[in-house]
Amino acid sequence: MRLSYIILMLTVALSITGCSDSVLEKPTPTTQELERSTTSAEGLDSEVATVPPTEAESSQGNSTQVRRHAYFGDLHVHTSYSSDAYIFNVRATPDDAYRYAKGEVIEHVSGQKIKAPAPFDFIAVTDHVEYLGVVAKLDDPGHPLSKLPIARDLLGEDLATVRKAFSTISASIIAGKAIPELQDQTVVRSAWQDIIASAERHYKPGEFTTLVGYEWSGAPDQNAIHRNVIFRGGLGQVPDHPFSSLDSNRPEALWAYMEQARQQGYEVLSIPHNANMSNGLMFSATDSWGQPIDEKWASRRNLNEPIVEISQVKGTSETHPRLSPDDAWADFAIYEHMVGSEPGSQKIQPTGSYVRDAYKTGLERQQSQGFNPYKFGVVGSSDSHNGNVAVEESAFTGKVGLLDGSVERRRKDGFTKIWSASGLAAVWAEENTRESIFDALQRRETFATSGTRISIRFFSGWSLPKGLLKSHDASTQAYQYGVPMGGELAAAEQSDAPEFLIWALQDPHAAPLQRLQIVKAWSEDGISKEQVFDVACASGQPSANNHRCPDTVTTLNVDTCEWSSSEGVSNLSVFWRDPDFNPNSPALYYVRALEIPSCHWSTWDAIHNNLPLVNGAPVSIQERAWSSPIWYRPE
Repeated sequence: MRLSYIILMLTVALSITGCSDSVLEKPTPTTQELERSTTSAEGLDSEVATVPPTEAESSQGNSTQVRRHAYFGDLHVHTSYSSDAYIFNVRATPDDAYRYAKGEVIEHVSGQKIKAPAPFDFIAVTDHVEYLGVVAKLDDPGHPLSKLPIARDLLGEDLATVRKAFSTISASIIAGKAIPELQDQTVVRSAWQDIIASAERHYKPGEFTTLVGYEWSGAPDQNAIHRNVIFRGGLGQVPDHPFSSLDSNRPEALWAYMEQARQQGYEVLSIPHNANMSNGLMFSATDSWGQPIDEKWASRRNLNEPIVEISQVKGTSETHPRLSPDDAWADFAIYEHMVGSEPGSQKIQPTGSYVRDAYKTGLERQQSQGFNPYKFGVVGSSDSHNGNVAVEESAFTGKVGLLDGSVERRRKDGFTKIWSASGLAAVWAEENTRESIFDALQRRETFATSGTRISIRFFSGWSLPKGLLKSHDASTQAYQYGVPMGGELAAAEQSDAPEFLIWALQDPHAAPLQRLQIVKAWSEDGISKEQVFDVACASGQPSANNHRCPDTVTTLNVDTCEWSSSEGVSNLSVFWRDPDFNPNSPALYYVRALEIPSCHWSTWDAIHNNLPLVNGAPVSIQERAWSSPIWYRPE
């Protein structure tokens, strides 16, 4: 790729996403870390479990038995088939992405060899479907598209001309209006078939799952309302053509495509992401035409979008300090800027842009109008545009090709230096297959992490057996007498508070756990509220007065990125009741598990390269995991 073109890509804003031969791997964990990871939380490991009931049913008496395991993966990975990734000089293919996820070595855009510290269980290549595969053909002298004037302009030497051509493509995607000469459906369909074929080559049921998907990249007025479209099946079980935001940039039109696909026998769901960059559109009170949402709209959204991506490299969408001023952990990985803008400019409005706010809006609607439009679970994923899963802070190689593919560029750039290496999707599924993982997503038995492999189990019920935490078949009984994350707890005859059972297990290659929290949201008289409860602590017990663990002082040494062995624990578990339960108020509860503080990738980069810390970048972060909620619905 020509030098002027590369320089341009390092200076223009992101359009869609908003060398050594040594292999870059995560450092081997210390003996101290491995010793601390030998104890597992009781009941966290997979056990015989009763199939969870439908939301309104009791599970007692259901004797069907399954085994559910925690599987970790990434449902948001881009390759050179994405127009922006190719422009960022990425040449990784879908085959490369799958090879990386399986633990093999691939080549990074910088020329370095990279390898995941451990294989992942599943992955979806989700290339931008707008101009899918087209930019690569513009750069192919043997293809007719390379003869177009825009190809000459885009790949030429004159910087102003290149910028204009690049802006033309970007503007068309933001406007949802295709450039006719680039809308080559033969190229798009061929690229789509390549992606499907690659997924088929690497799918190993029971060992490694490849999910067929793509990204729909709607961005009206630069407000990101992107969705990843994920199919349950493979070759012959997905439509012949994908639906892009150039067909329509209204989510409702995407849902119509998905509903038609289901009528043809193709099971499919979509996963919204980067709500934090949507400027209030992701969880709006109106539809795409500005009309108030109604019960039919709510039903369609919940059917088509049972999951939301809560965390990725470009920020975390759980909540915002302005929305949750009493939550001391609300400022995690905040990136609140429009697509293509620099930090400090064009900040989005937080209302309608964050998951917890949407949950509260849904409860208000449930109480006042009888329907909840925002009843979804959560996953994390990386949104890597390098064909890898970019989630290791200690071995971060960037997200967007040459823009942040080297230490120098990551440290200098205004937007990339405040990103984090995040996140991962996790499911509780019977087996590592497309069908089982997709079904877990559909029933919302999912959790998200900011990149480390923390495991969480979360159940609620009215009469969970006593001593369940110490039982050898705890999860079996929890399924039998309660509902798991993603489920709904219907009102019971008794007015006692529901009971909650939580286990969390540390990633043995990451920092230990500091605390477990339950985040509660509820609605009273049509006004939503929230509260964060510490429910289990690495040291001491939560206070009965403010529901907080004892204060701790971090022992993180930013010169070495080491922490004290006494600061955290390998697992936490708790049996908890809501002390303020009101049986007449619709509510939801989700778990947040926090590690002790650890180093941000910029601190690791400084240590690895004997450089000073980066001005304006976080020095440390507090990795975490979030469960999907359990909803409580009054009669």
